Amino acid sequence: MDDKPNPEALNENSEHLFSFGVIADIQYADLEDGFNFQGTRRRYYRHSLLHLQGAIEVWNNESSTPCCVLQLGDIIDGYNAQYNASEKSLKVVMDTFKKLNVPVHHTWGNHEFYNFRREYLTHSKLNTKFLEDQIEHHPETMPSEDYYAYHFVPFPKFRFILLDAYDLSVLGVDQSSPKYQQCMKILKEHNPNTELNSPQGLSEPQFVQFNGGFSQEQLNWLNEVLTFSDTNQEKVVIVSHLPIYPDASDSVCLAWNYRDALAVIWSHKCVVCFFAGHTHDGGYSEDPFGVYHVNLEGVIETAPDSQAFGTVHVYPDKMLLKGRGRVPDRIMNYKKERAFHC
Repeated sequence: MDDKPNPEALNENSEHLFSFGVIADIQYADLEDGFNFQGTRRRYYRHSLLHLQGAIEVWNNESSTPCCVLQLGDIIDGYNAQYNASEKSLKVVMDTFKKLNVPVHHTWGNHEFYNFRREYLTHSKLNTKFLEDQIEHHPETMPSEDYYAYHFVPFPKFRFILLDAYDLSVLGVDQSSPKYQQCMKILKEHNPNTELNSPQGLSEPQFVQFNGGFSQEQLNWLNEVLTFSDTNQEKVVIVSHLPIYPDASDSVCLAWNYRDALAVIWSHKCVVCFFAGHTHDGGYSEDPFGVYHVNLEGVIETAPDSQAFGTVHVYPDKMLLKGRGRVPDRIMNYKKERAFHC
């Protein structure tokens, strides 16, 4: 599909149902500009906060107010931990988000775990599980406390699911715990490098320390929620820090067991799109089952004279991402046999 949608399609008069905001990889730190680990791309640590402020101002003043904003993870940069500034920087960003007039749903990425242990995050304001919706008489759709995932209904017949892509991870967990030992075993089975953040020579380059995966327990839960959504003819949006579709991502940035997640999603008809961050470059692809994979461009590598966020407008037959700055516009059509009728 063409990266630049037909402007007429973006402005057509079909009924606008609701909208939501998306933003990824803010990675704020009170530091001078730096570069990525390879030294090839500039990172604007302080200016990322100004980008967030600009996004919030736009969302607050849009003619159709978004129902919520999805923050796709890496809200502050890992460098904060080295300067003992993690809590201070998180407060600065969360205070900025307080200016937003609608709820924000926070996803956890690797930089959250560079700064905080999982237990800390669970009891922090980055845990937005209190915004979840519960499905009566369907206890199988209740997520476990063992991972950070939940679902909610922003509009009738639409369900959003936040996944925990670091459910399997060596980041943010006690090194003496069975979970750490299990995840380190998985990582080392696939990555023999001394430097576990290096994908050099790997046949499956996603098996690096800065990535993670989905436990079977979480995937079973996802399957139950999607089964409910299929039965009730809902449209589903899935959110994760890590992408799961190779054609929309750098292969090094995928979730460890992305194939397992795809297998669950592809066994259902209800999923419209999968939003992720992590790559900073952005990406977009429609998979063979008609699911759109959108990786949002990262705020942290966005120059001061640009922007990186978007608003997704939802219609009965499609979703339209209206991007700002280096986030392109995207069209996500529903399959004809599952068009939504009011």
